[in-house]
Amino acid sequence: MEKTTIIETIKAIEVDSPVDKIIRQLKQLISEGHLKPGDRLPAERVLAERFGVGRTYVRDAIRKLEFYGMLKTSPQSGTYVSGYSISMIEGVLNDIINFNKDDFAALIEARYYMEINAARLAAQRRTDEDLAVLEAAVAEYDLKTKNRENAVQEDMFFHLKIANAAKNSVFESMLLMLLPDIIRNIIEKKVCGDNRGVQAMTEHHEILAAIADRDADAAGAAMAAHLNDILQISRERKINI
Repeated sequence: MEKTTIIETIKAIEVDSPVDKIIRQLKQLISEGHLKPGDRLPAERVLAERFGVGRTYVRDAIRKLEFYGMLKTSPQSGTYVSGYSISMIEGVLNDIINFNKDDFAALIEARYYMEINAARLAAQRRTDEDLAVLEAAVAEYDLKTKNRENAVQEDMFFHLKIANAAKNSVFESMLLMLLPDIIRNIIEKKVCGDNRGVQAMTEHHEILAAIADRDADAAGAAMAAHLNDILQISRERKINI
């Protein structure tokens, strides 16, 4: 009995990926004040040389930190440390994602209405640079999905960049805190079907086309259609509790 208890307490060793190691170092530099809000990161090439890894790993690490609001990237001027604190972001995320079914339904409903309005504003306010970023995000999502690879990060990036194009800092901040773990939970718990990623490709293109055409009504409608499935599922689960 004693041996069984000991064995059961032993956990598999988790080996950090190069991306995780880069994120850990960058987070430490930010939290310790070596990188301050507004500071520009060295170029990807320089970081890759210092970390001793390929540039793809550095790019993926920067992308993940951008999801959580630690970094801000501009195609023309580089990557900068944002004004968000790690403790604030992680603390809020932990509180939000420890939800029951009622909380999940409320969060999905809040996201639904925020993203519809973010898409409408993005259609009205987007710049050519915003559009280029969105087009690249859709292309990256399509590529990953067609190759049957996990495209969660690309999906999050597309939605967050719509909020960025809306030029409303409140929408952007709220979605920044909600989206990453909401989408991750949806996939891990298989809330949607296995073919949802393929269906989302078409829906992403419809949203993108409306934003490109500066058609706010069409952008809002396309986003509503994109999020309607998960909204209905969350409401049904809430009713059935």
